[in-house]
Amino acid sequence: MTNAKRVLTKGNEAVCMGAIKSGCLYYFGYPITPQNEIPEYMSRTLPGIGGEFVQAESELAAINMVLGASALGVRSMATSSSPGISLMQEGISYMAGQELPAVVVNIVRCGPGLGGIAASQGDYFQAVKGGGHGDYRPIVLAPAGVQEMYDLTMLAFDLADRYRNPVMVLGDAVLGQMLEPIVEGDEAPPKPSKPWALTGAEGRPRRFIKSLYLKEGELEAHNRKLQEKYEEIRQNETRSEEVQVEDAELVVAAFGTSARIARSAVKKARAKGLKVGLLRPITVFPFPSQRFAQLSEKAREFLVVEMNTGQMVEDVRLAVEGRTPVHFYGRPGGGIPTPLEILGEIEKRYQSEG
Repeated sequence: MTNAKRVLTKGNEAVCMGAIKSGCLYYFGYPITPQNEIPEYMSRTLPGIGGEFVQAESELAAINMVLGASALGVRSMATSSSPGISLMQEGISYMAGQELPAVVVNIVRCGPGLGGIAASQGDYFQAVKGGGHGDYRPIVLAPAGVQEMYDLTMLAFDLADRYRNPVMVLGDAVLGQMLEPIVEGDEAPPKPSKPWALTGAEGRPRRFIKSLYLKEGELEAHNRKLQEKYEEIRQNETRSEEVQVEDAELVVAAFGTSARIARSAVKKARAKGLKVGLLRPITVFPFPSQRFAQLSEKAREFLVVEMNTGQMVEDVRLAVEGRTPVHFYGRPGGGIPTPLEILGEIEKRYQSEG
């Protein structure tokens, strides 16, 4: 990265910086804590660089504005926090069915219901399983620091265009409000051509973007095409990070903020002579199932740590297919585990085996 500069910024603002660097000039959203720094940043920045900021009348309106902008071939984004993302699910499903690229950022707060503004990972199921209707899957990226809030937002736009699919950046209130230095490059990535975009039919055949298929067998064929794309995404875009898993007897599995905390617990466990490692999914869809399966051949057990009552743990159990015990430690409703709490769970597992 040439002429890189180091900037101290919040996670929410890093999302904006990454989006604008990627060529996103169209933002549609509605205010909700704890993601409000994002619309604030976009509202003061986009008009001065030839972009458009629209505070929609609701999250329902915002996601449909993203749909319309995406159909025109421009990079656009919506952001919200948990209850607002729930309202966007219909639009995300429509874009998946229409094969429209879009980036949606969820700065997760605790629930269910209105809940509170503290951090949570309770939206995992909604994100990775396709929270709207129909058989579809968004690509879901899970940052664990402010630098990744920037980097993975940029990656989100690239993946959205490459696969013509919605991509979600799954953050949380801790990551959104956290201040860290990030490296911001000066070079903007190239944007692909979009021969499918609705740019006016003068001088060319008409184009159609739709998710309504009424002819016999037509919708089934479209669904099978989508599933083939999701399998291609699984094969090409699965990402994870590993910390000292080579000789680990116990592997901690965590994503996002939980993984950041778990890393400290693993370090403390190693200092006590315990053979512990960390496997952190960076893409939670596609999930790094193959790597979990490989580690299950040599690890004695897994400990999944989440800021919820147990969601990613189900994907870990599916991945290891009963070869290795999978345990869970969670803090729901805005609770955040500490390194010492996770270390205590690690030691408990060692004592039970001893």
